[in-house]
Amino acid sequence: MMTTMVAGKANNARPFLYGSEEAALAEALRSGHYGHTDVTDQFEADVAAFLGVPETVAVASGTSALLVALLAAGIGPGHEVLVPSFTFCATIQAILAVGARPRFVEVNPRTACVGSGEVLDAVTAETRAVMPVLYGGRAVDLSEAQPVFAAQGITVIEDASHAFGSYAGELLVGAAGALTCFSFGPIKNLTCGQGGMIVPRNALEAAACRRLRGLGIVESAARPAEATGYTVEGFGLRVQMSSLNAAIGSAQLSRFPRAEAKRKSLWRAYATALQGVEGVTVVDVDVEHSVPHLCAVLVRTGRDRVFRSLRARDVGVGTHYPPNHLQPAFAPWHRSLPVTERVGRKIMTLPFHQHLVEDDVEYVASEVVKAVTETAAIG
Repeated sequence: MMTTMVAGKANNARPFLYGSEEAALAEALRSGHYGHTDVTDQFEADVAAFLGVPETVAVASGTSALLVALLAAGIGPGHEVLVPSFTFCATIQAILAVGARPRFVEVNPRTACVGSGEVLDAVTAETRAVMPVLYGGRAVDLSEAQPVFAAQGITVIEDASHAFGSYAGELLVGAAGALTCFSFGPIKNLTCGQGGMIVPRNALEAAACRRLRGLGIVESAARPAEATGYTVEGFGLRVQMSSLNAAIGSAQLSRFPRAEAKRKSLWRAYATALQGVEGVTVVDVDVEHSVPHLCAVLVRTGRDRVFRSLRARDVGVGTHYPPNHLQPAFAPWHRSLPVTERVGRKIMTLPFHQHLVEDDVEYVASEVVKAVTETAAIG
């Protein structure tokens, strides 16, 4: 109990390993080939089978997945991409990296995600892509906006960094028809240590993603011995997934049902413990259909004071995320987004990772109640 509590409450997020990753990594190391190899190919095939899609394209990170997906969709200079301001800054940096410009969109405060209404309110004649962020693991439904997207040639590129294993209706996120990007970073639902994955919409898009991730080279980097040379067909990056990262990911994928069950259980425990607490609202991730990546709450008043109080008690709370339209780097694209700004002032994320047990959740929740009550008393 004490070991878990000390390790758990002091960390907002923390990687979780099952034990088989070390052997998988050692085997990949012994091969002597550390770039994109057949280990990476197998991981791609396994993720595709898990999602129920024809193919996936592995890359070095979630950010590079977004970047490659934007390029494969033909998004570039002069194009406008609708994106929630309430996301990690990597989402915005990927848009800027292809020469496009972000147009920031409001979120629904109950879910911290965009919906069709928020997106349609922000569409302009120059919009060429929409990048919904599946905050906390919750799928985003933009079906009501699809007629506008079709009429204007707007591509949906999902930032599903939080949402591996979640469902969009009857289908897993990634299998519902959008160009989808996952992150397999250190603290994600499934980790490769570092990595990302793109789910392309068709074979042509998959081929484009593969060229873009591998310096524009057509031949597979996994089979260099079969080639007498190589052909560079166009622009490309060096963002392939290493076999070392793929080996970790494959070990994780085989245990994913454990991750799903534990994350759902922890989120439900927080929601139960905080139900009815005055001044605290749990952001809804639709846990019945999601594998939660985090547990976020909105603190009605005095969020900063509550935050500092909890940190002083060694409870690892966070603020995911500060709105991007208020960041100095993105000032040229600032818009008035009062809902997002309110969410940004109230949001607080609680310790959430698979090392936690329900006693830890109860402890954190009780500390949140104390801090909120003390803050309200001070006024």
